[in-house]
Amino acid sequence: MLDNALRKAAAVWIRPDGHEPRLVWALWRDGAVLVAVGGTEQQVPGLADGVACTVTVRSPTTRSHLVDARATARRADLDDDSAQALRAARLNGRPDWDDVYRLEPA
Repeated sequence: MLDNALRKAAAVWIRPDGHEPRLVWALWRDGAVLVAVGGTEQQVPGLADGVACTVTVRSPTTRSHLVDARATARRADLDDDSAQALRAARLNGRPDWDDVYRLEPA
């Protein structure tokens, strides 16, 4: 269910442990959620390498809660294909991020 929900989601809620949840745009790729932060992109207080967090996915059609998943954030060094996919997923504006995190489901 998680894989299917995340394939369709353009945005998810992320709550690093000890912090409030944030709605962020994200990309599901290779079994993990990619989240670009910093620069002119979204800010997610508390998101850092090795931090545990909860990812909440809502239905894109009904906006009802679908699933919560525990994940661990890992700072990502993107290959060219992943970087291009993340740029393409950026719907509004020019992509300009400082870091990208892979949120790997536990």
